Amino acid sequence: MASSGKGGSDGAPITYRDSGVDIDAGNALVSAIKPLVKATRRPGADADLGGFGGLFDLKRAGFKDPVLVATNDGVGTKLKIAIDTGLHDGIGIDLVAMCVNDLVVSGAEPLFFLDYYATGKLDVATATAVIGGIAAGCREAGAALIGGETAEMPGMYQSKDYDLAGFAVGAVERGEILPRADVKVGDVLIGLASSGVHSNGYSLVRRLVGEAGLGWTDKAPFDPSKSLAEALLAPTRIYVKPILAALKASGGGGPTGAIKALSHITGGGLSENLPRVLPNTVAAEIDLGRFKPPAVFGWLKRTGRLDDAEMLRTFNCGIGMVVVADEERAVDVMAQLCNAGEDPIAIGRLVAPRGVRSEAKGKGDAEAVSYLGALRV
Repeated sequence: MASSGKGGSDGAPITYRDSGVDIDAGNALVSAIKPLVKATRRPGADADLGGFGGLFDLKRAGFKDPVLVATNDGVGTKLKIAIDTGLHDGIGIDLVAMCVNDLVVSGAEPLFFLDYYATGKLDVATATAVIGGIAAGCREAGAALIGGETAEMPGMYQSKDYDLAGFAVGAVERGEILPRADVKVGDVLIGLASSGVHSNGYSLVRRLVGEAGLGWTDKAPFDPSKSLAEALLAPTRIYVKPILAALKASGGGGPTGAIKALSHITGGGLSENLPRVLPNTVAAEIDLGRFKPPAVFGWLKRTGRLDDAEMLRTFNCGIGMVVVADEERAVDVMAQLCNAGEDPIAIGRLVAPRGVRSEAKGKGDAEAVSYLGALRV
C-alpha cells in the first residue's frame, strides 16, 4: 500500500516531522524572537539565547546582601479566548504580570524571567506574538527574558491550543523583605486600580458569556466600543515600577519605611489575598463605597446573579494591588504612588481581630476580611 508521503509501511523513513514535531519551525521561532529577547536586557543579563541555561550576574545588578525571591504562574482559561479569537498579543503580558506582581509583594525587584510554551503543533506566527507580549511585559517590569522552552507535543493538545507557564526571579535586600513584623491596628489599606478582570476567574467569565448567548466578536455589553473578546483580553496591569518607586521614596521595606506589606489581588480576590500578608493580630476592614469597580464587574454580577461575597472571593473587583501603609505616613505613600503614575485610593484600614478566621491559600491563622457597604456596580 502506498504511503501518504509521511513515512509508513512502504519502507520510507518515519521522521520526527512525520510524528508531528517540526524542528525547523522551532529554529524559525528562535530566530524570530531573538530581537524581542535582546530588547529586555538589563544589568546582569547579557547572554544570547541558545545555551542550555540562562545566566544572570547578581553582582552587576547592584545588590549588597540579597535574598532571592522566585514565583511562577500561568494565565488560566483566559488563554481560551485568545486561542478562539486569534488575539494573542496581550496574553504574554498577562503571564509576566501574574509572576512579577507576586514577586514585588516581597519588596523584590524582578531580575529575570523564563517562559514555557506548549502546543500540539507549533505555529511560528502565533508563538512569536505570544512571546512578543512576554518580552513587552518583561520590559515593563524591568526583568530580562533570559530563556524559555517551546514544547511541540502532538496528541497532547488539540489543533491551535497552547498553554503557558512563567517563572520569575527577583531579589530584595535582606533587611527590606515584606511583609514587616510591625503591621498593626490603624495601618491604612491603599488600593491600586486593576485594568479589569486581569487573569483570574475566567472559567466563570466564559460560562457567563455562554449563558448570555454572546459571541467573542459581539460588542461588549459593558463597553460597546470594543468586541467582547477585546474587552475581556485587556492585559493584567504590572505594578512593579510604581511600587518599587514608592518603596524607595518612602524609606524602603525596612523598619524606617512607610510601606509595611503588599498584597497582589489575584485568584480569590480581596477576601482570599489580603489575609495572606497579615498577622493574626489584625483584620482588614474595607469600605466598598470608597471605590467603583469597572463596568465589567457589574455585568458579571448581574449575569451570574452573584452576591457581593462571591464576587469578592472570585474577582479583583477593580483593585489589583493593596499597599499596607503606616497610619501616620499613608498620605505620603499615596503622594509617592501618584508621582509614580498611580491613582491610589484609601480603601480601608486594619482593625482589631474579631475571631473570624480565613482559610486564605491555606494560611489558616489569618483573620477574615470584613466589608462595609456594598459593591458599587
